Amino acid sequence: MSGSTPSKPVASETPARRAMIEAQGLSKSFGDFVAIENVSFQVHQGEVVAFLGPNGAGKSTTMKLLTGYLAPSAGVARIAGHNMAVDRDAGSQVLGYLPENGPLYPDMTPRALLNFFATARGLAGVRRRERIAQVVEQCALANVMAKPIGKLSRGYRQRVGMAHVLLHEPEVLILDEPTAGLDPNQIHEVRETIRRLGESKTILLSTHVMQEVEAMADRVLFIDEGCLIFDGPIKQFAADKPLDVRFRELTGAATA
Repeated sequence: MSGSTPSKPVASETPARRAMIEAQGLSKSFGDFVAIENVSFQVHQGEVVAFLGPNGAGKSTTMKLLTGYLAPSAGVARIAGHNMAVDRDAGSQVLGYLPENGPLYPDMTPRALLNFFATARGLAGVRRRERIAQVVEQCALANVMAKPIGKLSRGYRQRVGMAHVLLHEPEVLILDEPTAGLDPNQIHEVRETIRRLGESKTILLSTHVMQEVEAMADRVLFIDEGCLIFDGPIKQFAADKPLDVRFRELTGAATA
């Protein structure tokens, strides 16, 4: 290190990776209620970042601002450099968003749903058939393609949601509580899917499950009462303590 030029350590430790998700001074108020205030962070290409915080802390609001679903009261949200308040269509081309309890049509089959979203995304012909086949395999849906979504287990419904999010091969994934309400086997399946995706995608993952953080994430963002209070590597977040203990400490709920 002593013989290196000043620029080399920076280049080796921090490769020039593109910021794929950016929150710059994001704030959102609903009347007198401030949901989030002055939240800023970046998620770079190839990172898997866990977005943590207690219920009502502002995680889902922040994600909706990042995706352009909500307009910010102040600040800027960018996906792959696109300002989602004014250039949402371009940003959406590289974004896959799976909200908690995402909208699915219970009377449709997974096959019909994927065809519907393929049409909405402008996929046609051979490309359309190839992408549907690929996400069906990726999300292990072959056995349920002809069944009404309303009759599928929650785990299979979550996989259907993931499949339609992946149809257009987005570079960025924003996933809000993707394993909420699933049984242990379903959680394992969804985790494995996300882990595989993390090899090639940029992922922001909201979760309450600390095992998911340890298993999948490179970094932690922690929000409480609408303010970002931690942004750093998992080891730094853990501080040699169990993650659930750190969670409680950061929210003021830890016992003596």
